[in-house]
Amino acid sequence: MKTPILILFSLLFCHSTLAQGTLVGGPCQGCEAVFEYGNRTLSAVDTLPGFEENKPKLKITGTIYKSDGKTPAENVILYIYQTNREGEYATREDEKGWGRRHGYIRGWIKTGADGKYSFYTFKPGSYGNNPSHIHPIILEPNGKYYWLGSYHFADDPKLTNEDRNIDSPRGGSNGILSLKNENGILVGQRDFILGKNLE
Repeated sequence: MKTPILILFSLLFCHSTLAQGTLVGGPCQGCEAVFEYGNRTLSAVDTLPGFEENKPKLKITGTIYKSDGKTPAENVILYIYQTNREGEYATREDEKGWGRRHGYIRGWIKTGADGKYSFYTFKPGSYGNNPSHIHPIILEPNGKYYWLGSYHFADDPKLTNEDRNIDSPRGGSNGILSLKNENGILVGQRDFILGKNLE
């Protein structure tokens, strides 16, 4: 009777490990939040909470490519979270998991065959000496997950020369967006290359 129990335990353990994926590219506190979308059906476009009632409104878009930098990457999950206009990771007091730290202004996107993604939000407030930013975390279809450098905004006076001149940015982009006004929404673009410059 011990053998079937051991086999069952091993299968459950392996399934649990695969379900949580493999963290790569160094330590990341809170990257597990990429798995917290629950039973939602994810699409290539998401609208974060607070978009309707806050300004300035943002649309951030781009393409996620496979490691060759040319082939669009399908079924990649992009998790993003940010502060409110006051620079706080605001909660509604009913958050679970990493939502207690990241707040409720967060979302999940899953790329289609063209690798494209878009999300609608608003420009977050800054705190301390930190420039305004939005955090991205990637989950590849093979289960690898990791953090990427934040989305920043080119006109932010808190951006340092170091922020602007990263030699080997994770994902192949330093994340500094030059925004264009399109029908009252500020639009920025950022592409990613899976696995690039993670070390």
